[in-house]
Amino acid sequence: MQPAHPTHSSPHGDGESFDEWLTTPLGQYVLAREQRLFDQALPDLFGFYALQLGAAAAPLMQSSRVTHRFTMAWETPAQLLAEADQLPFAENQFDVLLMPHTLEFQSLPHEVLREAYRVLRPEGHLLLTGFNPYSMFGVKRYIGRDRHGPWGSEFISLARAKDWLTLLGFDLVGAQLACFNVPTSRARSIERNEWLARAGERWWPFAGGVYFLHAVKRVAGVRLIRPDWARATRRRRGVAPVPTRAAAPLPEATHARSETHCQKFPAP
Repeated sequence: MQPAHPTHSSPHGDGESFDEWLTTPLGQYVLAREQRLFDQALPDLFGFYALQLGAAAAPLMQSSRVTHRFTMAWETPAQLLAEADQLPFAENQFDVLLMPHTLEFQSLPHEVLREAYRVLRPEGHLLLTGFNPYSMFGVKRYIGRDRHGPWGSEFISLARAKDWLTLLGFDLVGAQLACFNVPTSRARSIERNEWLARAGERWWPFAGGVYFLHAVKRVAGVRLIRPDWARATRRRRGVAPVPTRAAAPLPEATHARSETHCQKFPAP
């Protein structure tokens, strides 16, 4: 781990990086929708340490109540610099971990999720976003010639991301899709086609350009079984016989003495 430096470089060589793409009209549109999703989840998550891995220029943790918040990237400016699949932290360090489009820019995305599971504390929360390949964003990525920003990354489907999280031991809390607009670079076109985004949320919710996943790290342990008092009161109560101790018979000699003592003598 090393301190961040002010240089900008693309994760795929020369060209526009993802952080720089977020400043474009389409990037601002995507960032605004994702900010809403993070703002809905973060206020209910508490702890001491939170880490945003990727897209460090975006203030996605602004609504978080976690005490200490850090940003990390691998090539673009951030508070900390490190490889996403080799995080320089011990196990069980963070309560909340944000991964905005981190998996798309990694050659080993499954290893990145494994590292996320390692550094999260038990019951820690993972919030991640990704581009949906089965959307208009995915169509633009596969048939377009632009390979700058997100278009040069590998889109991972929502179903595959869920499978990876489940295999690693995460429990899925929720999933949402957003950004149903046409992925155009013109701001006026984005505003003009906003009706299409509203229709997409209702008629084709599976085709959102961006998905949001909320998962919790579960650790196997002892489970406390609490008594079900409501069920116990519904049980039929029966009367059980109470055992009693039978009187022990007197010894034979005692009976003999008692009969002699109680014997009546004739009158003179």
